[in-house]
Amino acid sequence: MIGVDILGYEFLGQINSPTDLKKLNIKQTEQLCDEIREELINTVSHNGGHLASNLGAVELTVALHRVFDSPNDPIIFDVGHQCYTHKMLTGRFDRFSTIRKEGGLSGFMRPDESEHDPFVTGHASNSIAAAYGIYKAKNLNGEKCNCVCVIGDGAMTGGLAFEALNNIGGTDGNFIVVLNDNEMSISQNVGSLSAHFNKIRKKPLYYIFKSFTKRVLRKMPALYNFAAKIKRGFKNLIYRDSLFEGLGFNYLGPIDGHDIEELENIFRIAKSIDRPCLIHTMTTKGKGYALAENSPSDYHGVKAFDRESGVTLGNNDFSHIAGQALINLAQKDSKVCAITAAMGSGTGLEGFADKFSNRFFDVGIAEEFAVTFSSGLAKGGMKPYFAVYSTFLERAYGEILHDTAISSLPVRFLIDRAGIVGEDGETHQGVFDTAFLTTIPSIMVYSPASYKELEGLIEMSANINKPIAIRYPRGAEVFPFDYYPNDFTCFSNGGRNIIVSYGIISSNVIEAQKALNAKGIKVDFVKLNKIFPISEELINTLNKYDKVFFFEEGIRNGGIGEHISGRISIPCRIIAIENGFMPSMTVDSARKKCRLDTESIIEIIESENV
Repeated sequence: MIGVDILGYEFLGQINSPTDLKKLNIKQTEQLCDEIREELINTVSHNGGHLASNLGAVELTVALHRVFDSPNDPIIFDVGHQCYTHKMLTGRFDRFSTIRKEGGLSGFMRPDESEHDPFVTGHASNSIAAAYGIYKAKNLNGEKCNCVCVIGDGAMTGGLAFEALNNIGGTDGNFIVVLNDNEMSISQNVGSLSAHFNKIRKKPLYYIFKSFTKRVLRKMPALYNFAAKIKRGFKNLIYRDSLFEGLGFNYLGPIDGHDIEELENIFRIAKSIDRPCLIHTMTTKGKGYALAENSPSDYHGVKAFDRESGVTLGNNDFSHIAGQALINLAQKDSKVCAITAAMGSGTGLEGFADKFSNRFFDVGIAEEFAVTFSSGLAKGGMKPYFAVYSTFLERAYGEILHDTAISSLPVRFLIDRAGIVGEDGETHQGVFDTAFLTTIPSIMVYSPASYKELEGLIEMSANINKPIAIRYPRGAEVFPFDYYPNDFTCFSNGGRNIIVSYGIISSNVIEAQKALNAKGIKVDFVKLNKIFPISEELINTLNKYDKVFFFEEGIRNGGIGEHISGRISIPCRIIAIENGFMPSMTVDSARKKCRLDTESIIEIIESENV
């Protein structure tokens, strides 16, 4: 199907709901899967998005919708970035080209987008708990249903997933967990759970038996249930025990996640069992696109790319600058450690992992553990740097407060993707960290706007004996600000009004200040280097002006503008993000909408200049 025009799809364009999918025979269904992969590659190469995970989940998703009856049987994908095929099959193929675009489809599950999306799953590990809540609610309302959640082996490392399994196991009812095991999450999986899966994969005797029964019984479905019982007994003889059966689940698998017939058979078996089941499917991340199969991490979340040559991964961004700065620091200081939560490549730590493997810790999708573990490292005399996306750090607020801040332990938080991130939408915007971090006593928060600042702050932080957070944006620097160790820098040209800002949009303020000066409007600019705690020197400086304008790429409630405005005695105006849940759009479009772009800054100052 490679190269076929979208209008030439024989089956994909005819699927308006899962009901249509059930009308196809197996051969037609396999062709549909080829068409879906073609559309995935075409659309993601134009729009960017999550490619490798979706290519690996095509047959699995198709089989689910052929056996179950969405939306009556809720199906939840975790992490939701593997739901692209699901969207195509549930009445959204005609809009699929708009995915991750402003006004288009979300890249994650969105209940307000379709009745087939039961729950928001932008962050990992929440599907089992959410799905079980929906399932119990339906039961209490007298509704009968099957409830299915599809969770990746990476998302299964999250503590919330195991809290859910522990609460569900051993209960009655047709609740089904599908473990989509592709041997990695975003970065390579680590830890005992990954080792457990590897142990299962490496039992050749089981696969010989499984292959034999599959060939013999393929055309004898009446014997399949009986054979399945024998197979489970044989499997248990080989494995002796299953982690999931120990938790009270009926374990089925592992099975080939790209064999539609086998998937449909196992799903029907699970439907017939009146107890929680866990179906272990094995898939290939990036299947059907050689570049993604060979380098699935590089094709997890991608920008637009040429499908023939693939993605050219650049190193000129804040993430890689942070990673290199940590390498430089670790070469001089043997106490420096780096911690990540399954985002080693995303946070630029691949080089650190290669050079200092004994001081690099990928803890899986477990931010809470990462914070407390880092606190323990700090207590033991090490210098931990936890690199984490702003949106994912939200999960660890309690640990920062309790395990780090109360004892004032010197954990260094490198907060990547701070501020507006763009097309990933509501679940990934990094606009809340400033507000929640400034509620934590003893923490210092910095917001560099350039590479030099980031490098200088990382080096400086090694000698700070208290919690410190350094938050920086996605992408590349715009204006090459020099690094100054002071709390703030004042760019003065004799104005009576002053702008206060920080982080990457400081470049917009600098450009606006120049443009206003050319128009004869004098306005000064204070760029905050350390945004919290707020110094008395800053308050005294601002009180010398007639009016203060705050421009802040974060939510207004609890932001730096609100913190400062309550301590100054002059009029002020705060321009910040009023609604932190911003849908998919480009970063530039989002800043314009929030009036944080250069043109808006000029317009606001002009309109209020007296």
